[in-house]
Amino acid sequence: MTKTAAARPVAPAPAARPAKAPSPAGDRGRRRLADQARAYGFLLGGLVCFALFSWYPAVRAVVIAFQEYTPGSPPEWVGTANFTRVLSDPEFGAAWRNTLTFTLLALLLGFAVPFVLALVLNELRHARAFFRIVVYLPVMIPPVVSALLWKWFYDPGSGLANETLRFLHLPTSNWTNGADTALVSLVIVATWATMGGTVLIYLAALQSVPGELYEAAELDGANLLQRIRHVTIPQTRLVILMLMLLQIIATMQVFTEPFVITGGGPENSTVTVLYLIYKYAFLYNDFGGACALSVMLLALLGLFSAVYLRLTRSEGEAA
Repeated sequence: MTKTAAARPVAPAPAARPAKAPSPAGDRGRRRLADQARAYGFLLGGLVCFALFSWYPAVRAVVIAFQEYTPGSPPEWVGTANFTRVLSDPEFGAAWRNTLTFTLLALLLGFAVPFVLALVLNELRHARAFFRIVVYLPVMIPPVVSALLWKWFYDPGSGLANETLRFLHLPTSNWTNGADTALVSLVIVATWATMGGTVLIYLAALQSVPGELYEAAELDGANLLQRIRHVTIPQTRLVILMLMLLQIIATMQVFTEPFVITGGGPENSTVTVLYLIYKYAFLYNDFGGACALSVMLLALLGLFSAVYLRLTRSEGEAA
């Protein structure tokens, strides 16, 4: 055993690898330039999409608002004639009145209900994921399908709403067939269809509030409403302001529900600004008037956005 071990040749030690020379500064600069080129390439794709499908149509609409435009014919500049004609339309006042009323009702109903639901979900200890799915489920239904379901639900003859009221021996309603109840009925539809996303955003904001603040408020003797007023709302005020702006913008552009469920009726009680824009463009073939209305709506929504930015800037400076 000793002789065999002594006769075994010893493997030479592996040669040490030469140390890798640091890459020249030029290589690092080229790699950095390539990374920046790829990043700007991805950014350019997004900018091109925005330019083609968002910015260009907006600029084009502003231009057409001052033209007499018919597809297939050269446009003619008419100055503010489109705005004058739209302002003298009897439906103009009704459309803006209905839109502002719809927005106010949606804020009263669609702003408070999701907040209350988020508070309830935040206090749940069991089946929280299940109830989140249930609350968010209406958002996953296509808007037109949702509107058609509610149109059947509101049917004054055999609709589920009046059938339920008859079963409970309560007076029935005309719902969307009545001029006094149609707009409120559409607000309920819009609130049900869109509140799921709002509830989840509120819930995320509520879960970010430190628990120590609630414990301190409880030690001071604050009840539930006082904790919501002095802890929850101040801690989530920026989210509340953001969602308020988004809801104002969304509700002032309501179109699907009046178009599918009521067709603007009865008696123009559900004609909104966006629905009137549709009528000008595709029923009256008056694209100049449609773009003039669009510019008015854009200016009003821009004003709301400016107010929101001012409020959030003040909140940020105060914080």
